[in-house]
Amino acid sequence: MKIKKIELFKVPPRWLFLKITTASGITGWGEPVIEGKADTVKAAVEEMASYLTGKDARHIEDIWQTLYRGGFYRGGPILMSAIAGIDQALWDIKGKALGVPVYELLGGAVRDKMKIYGWIGGDKPSQVVAGARKRMEDGFLAVKMNACSEMEWIDTPKKIEEAVTAIASVRDAIGYDRGLGIDFHGRVHKGMAKAFMRELDLLKPMFIEEPVLSENFEAFSGLAQYTAAPIATGERLFSRWDFKRLFEQGAVDIIQPDVSHAGGITEVKKIAAMAEAYDVALAPHCPLGPVSFAAALHIDFSCINAFIQESSIGIHYNEGTDLLDYLLNPEVFDIKNGYISRPVLPGLGVEINEEKVREMAKTGHSWKNPVWRNPDGSITEW
Repeated sequence: MKIKKIELFKVPPRWLFLKITTASGITGWGEPVIEGKADTVKAAVEEMASYLTGKDARHIEDIWQTLYRGGFYRGGPILMSAIAGIDQALWDIKGKALGVPVYELLGGAVRDKMKIYGWIGGDKPSQVVAGARKRMEDGFLAVKMNACSEMEWIDTPKKIEEAVTAIASVRDAIGYDRGLGIDFHGRVHKGMAKAFMRELDLLKPMFIEEPVLSENFEAFSGLAQYTAAPIATGERLFSRWDFKRLFEQGAVDIIQPDVSHAGGITEVKKIAAMAEAYDVALAPHCPLGPVSFAAALHIDFSCINAFIQESSIGIHYNEGTDLLDYLLNPEVFDIKNGYISRPVLPGLGVEINEEKVREMAKTGHSWKNPVWRNPDGSITEW
């Protein structure tokens, strides 16, 4: 089971795939990427390759600790995303070698199916009602939307009123028996978040996500007083040490670690266990491709506090290429009555269309998130 070969593929729309091959011929796939920094993460994985070649692929924890601690400098989006993709591929290999799905190696399944939510609208929400109705027709029981577009540090009441009106139209369209996640995307600063959150309370959000940037974690306690909705955050936190501060503060109700950013399956499983001890729910972040989505589902099926899973199927970022396009078995992600059934295939359970991957890697991508500016020319959060 020694690691023999490591290959990386930068593919549209904005992903990086990793393939690890063992001397025995078993292969595993991972997805190590930070959106907009694919080449940087690729370089980090290549630098880590010397720690991997010739090592036993079954020694996942030891390899994780070596990659995390062996380089002296640690943490952050680039290094943890590189480790995440490697970790995913190793779990895929181990599951395939033993003939079981990854969740069986994490203690076994705690549920038979996992609730999924889909995105509606885009960066600047428009046509959200039609999008919400389409998601309901497609069988979803919950959706998520961006709360607003650009928001100045202190903005006008009209800006909030317009945003709340759009969100209310979605709530009216789907009813109160469906989940509505509202993502502030870190675009709103503390002074505006208070008024915004209070206005949304009557719409009973499933959660309010990133009401302020996660580095302003000390603001969450104060903001929690302005809403009855659960507060969610975590997509821009990368290790259990990052999340520790949130748990100790006690103001966050849902954490959203990304299995392609926060150290992979090994680390997110530990973060989820910490969250359970603080009575915090888990809803893994996942706007990425099929390997990342599959890895997140294995976390969900093995963690009792996982309550819903983000899906990038049909998300606005994936124009021209959807995550299903890279699979030989897209049926594993079939959504029925708002849920995905527990996977049964060994490893991560996805069969990657390697021919498609290699062909699309010739095209690659240069995706970058947009840079937004206020009317006065100052930069604002995307």
